[in-house]
Amino acid sequence: MSAGGQTRGRAKTIRHVGFLRHGGFRWLFVALVLCFGAVWGYQRFEPDPPSGGSWYGYGLGTVAALMILWLAYLGVRKRSITPGTWTLKGWVSAHVYLGMALALIATLHTAFQFGWNLHTLFYGLMLLVIASGLVGVILYVAMPRVLSANRAELTERQMLEQIEALDQQLHEAALPLSSEAAAAVRGSIRNSPIGGLHGRCGTARAVSIIERLRRGPVPDAGLDAVAGLLNKKSGALARARRHARIKAVLQAWLYIHVPATFAVLAAMVAHIVAVFFYA
Repeated sequence: MSAGGQTRGRAKTIRHVGFLRHGGFRWLFVALVLCFGAVWGYQRFEPDPPSGGSWYGYGLGTVAALMILWLAYLGVRKRSITPGTWTLKGWVSAHVYLGMALALIATLHTAFQFGWNLHTLFYGLMLLVIASGLVGVILYVAMPRVLSANRAELTERQMLEQIEALDQQLHEAALPLSSEAAAAVRGSIRNSPIGGLHGRCGTARAVSIIERLRRGPVPDAGLDAVAGLLNKKSGALARARRHARIKAVLQAWLYIHVPATFAVLAAMVAHIVAVFFYA
C-alpha cells in the first residue's frame, strides 16, 4: 500500500463520529419507520371520527408510554457506560431520534382532540420536554467545539494552574514596588473570581492602577514586568470565565430538561389513571 493510501486509512480510522451519525444513522431510520408505520396505521385503522379511545388509539398510547419510560431511563443509563452495541453514544442517538418520533406518535394518539384538561396538560409537558431536548442537541453539538476552541488545548485544571502560577509571579514581582502598586497586585491575587459577577475584579482594577503609575513622573522600573504579568492574567481569566459560562449554559439546560421529564412522568401516571378509572 502506498503512503497516501496509509494516510487515508489512518484518517478513516480516527474519524470522529458524533451521536447523531452513530451507526450510520441507524436510529434515524428506526424513528422514520415508526413514524411511517404510525401514520399508515392511523389512516387505515383509526375510526371516523377519530378518537384516542379507539383500540388503535390505545395501542399508540401504550407505545408512547413505553417510549417515554425508555427515554427517561437515559439519565440512569448515562452513569454506566459499557462497551459493545449499547454504548452511551448509541443510547443518546436513540434518545434523540426516538424522542422526535414520540412527538408524532403521541399526537396521533390524541386524535387531535385537545382541551383544558389533564390529558392536554400531559401532552403539552411532553412537547416541552421534547423541545428542550432539541435545544440540548444543538447545545451539545455546538458547545464542545466552542469549549475546545476557547481552551486552546488546556484542560480546566491547567487553566486554573496557569492563573495560580501567574499569581505567584505577581506576588514576587510586587515585593519591591511602592505600597500602592503592591496593594493593587494583592487585590488582583485575592479578588479575581472565575464564576459569578466580575464588575469588581481585582485584576482589572490592578491593571488600571499600574498603567496610571507607569505614566507617572517617576515610574518604577518593576512596573513593566508587573504590567506584563497582569495582562497575561487578564487573558487567562477571560479564557477561564468563558469556559465557566459555557459550562453553565449546559448545566442550565439540564435544570429545565430533567425536572420537566419528571413532571411528564407524573402527568403520564395521572393521565393513565384518569383514562382507565375515571373515564
